Amino acid sequence: MAQAAARDTAHAQGQHQGQHHPIRLYLVVWGWLFILSAFSYLVDYFQLEGALRYTLILLFMMLKAGLIVAVFMHMAWERLALVYAILVPVAALFVFVGIMVFEADYTLLSRVLFFEPGA
Repeated sequence: MAQAAARDTAHAQGQHQGQHHPIRLYLVVWGWLFILSAFSYLVDYFQLEGALRYTLILLFMMLKAGLIVAVFMHMAWERLALVYAILVPVAALFVFVGIMVFEADYTLLSRVLFFEPGA
């Protein structure tokens, strides 16, 4: 009986402590966010165009979002089920967007062929 009470007390004290991460971790992540933002700015500064421009901007955006979600929203320390609950729908969204990108050419072609004036 005494052991159960001691275990419950230790468990209750553990809940109040929470997670403590070193300030250095947050400063390093902040530094990386600054560097990635600078790279994103340099894409505009060097006037890159076309697919390279959009690929780099999206890459830097996704890296920054990943750092923010992992560290500042504490997803790196969550249970795997919660991480899957967040990441699987986002991955499915990217798959569906990719499917739409491939279907866009077909849709445009069918509109040009069938709705062209004078056809």
